[in-house]
Amino acid sequence: MNNVEKLRNSLQKKEAVVAIMGLGYVGLPLAVSFAEKDFQVIGYDPSERKIDLVNRGESDIMDISSERLKQLVDTKKLEATLNPAELKRADAIIICVPTPLTKSYEPDISYIVSAVDTIRANMSSNTIVVLESTTYPGTSKELIYAPIASDGWKLDEDFYVCYSPERVDPGNQTYQTVNTPKVLGGMTPHAMDLGTALYGQVINQVIPVASTEVAEMSKLLENTFRSVNIAFINEMAMLCEKLNIDVWETIEASSTKPFGFMRFNPGPGIGGHCIPLDPIYLSWKAKESNFFSRFIELAQETNQQMPENVVTKAMKTLNGQQKSLNGSRVLLLGMAYKENIDDLRESPSIPVFENLRKAGAIVSFCDPFATAYRAEDGEIHNTIPLVYEDFGKYDLVIVLTCHDVFDKEQIMTHSQLILDTKNVMGQSSSKVVRLGSGNGLHQLKAENLLLV
Repeated sequence: MNNVEKLRNSLQKKEAVVAIMGLGYVGLPLAVSFAEKDFQVIGYDPSERKIDLVNRGESDIMDISSERLKQLVDTKKLEATLNPAELKRADAIIICVPTPLTKSYEPDISYIVSAVDTIRANMSSNTIVVLESTTYPGTSKELIYAPIASDGWKLDEDFYVCYSPERVDPGNQTYQTVNTPKVLGGMTPHAMDLGTALYGQVINQVIPVASTEVAEMSKLLENTFRSVNIAFINEMAMLCEKLNIDVWETIEASSTKPFGFMRFNPGPGIGGHCIPLDPIYLSWKAKESNFFSRFIELAQETNQQMPENVVTKAMKTLNGQQKSLNGSRVLLLGMAYKENIDDLRESPSIPVFENLRKAGAIVSFCDPFATAYRAEDGEIHNTIPLVYEDFGKYDLVIVLTCHDVFDKEQIMTHSQLILDTKNVMGQSSSKVVRLGSGNGLHQLKAENLLLV
């Protein structure tokens, strides 16, 4: 039996040890999924706080309950460690580290480089290495294969390289790790074979593609598609403001077409790790080939304007009440980037918060999930308690992320004035102004017309 057959057999029998590098929003759910399928899982993370939490069975990821995690820790199926030497025990190593942008909006691949350096110093022969972190096409060959091969390890004999982009959607109760189809690209047929054997044990559907570059590109295409379309509908919202047309009713009308239209909604901006960042990775890589994507850069520019557009709308809304934004008390509802999660990564609520403060507003926020935020000046701001009677103390309440826990009727009852950026308040009222709805006046609905 050759090395490939040995490793495939070990994966299929679930005798292989799986190491997950990075125990965040992607890594921890993946580690739990493998452990629940009876694999022995090593979770490696350089954060001592994270390791201590996991080994106590305490989850800081909302999609993974502490009860679920603790059962795996107590049965020794999942163990977390700060010791990189533990990677020597792994037959499969999956890299799930952050890939942010630098201050100059270029890919920050330092976390991948650090992870690979750690692997190089602690890898055993006949190991499959998989990267899940979002990155540019060519990363698997440049940053994983080339460094490991330079140490004398032989591809398809000592190690195998795959890329399988994460598709985590925090807070999604329908699609999670196990039932979200998994795109997989291998550098060689043997790598593809082993990658399929690995993920096929825990993921319902593995989607094979021809190369690691196709898999890397697929992730960027998915999220660039969303970025461009969100930018378009955000621009339409701003246009509707100018034309005094209700963009939300317009979208509802267009959505009745059963073909050729896909609904996207405007909002205060884009957030999370993927949509704000992934297109920049693609645009950056394209420039290496002297290709300049105007769609990507225009979409980024449009989406980044939205938080400032919310502030401008807030100012106009207060002006309509003979109030100035400067000195007004403003409450933001929801700081997380999407509903029912605690994730502040790239949240548009943050620049809304900062820009309102710069305009002289006295800003507070209420978010039962994302309860604390460190501002640009280092000051830590904490959520106010969810006491609806206190909402009346604010000159303006801005709905940014409407968690299910928020009672919309209570918000409506106790607020003086509301700016609804997501069209969630659900009723026409003199105290509600919607983003993308012109001057905020109630408009005549088609059902109110008498046709003769």
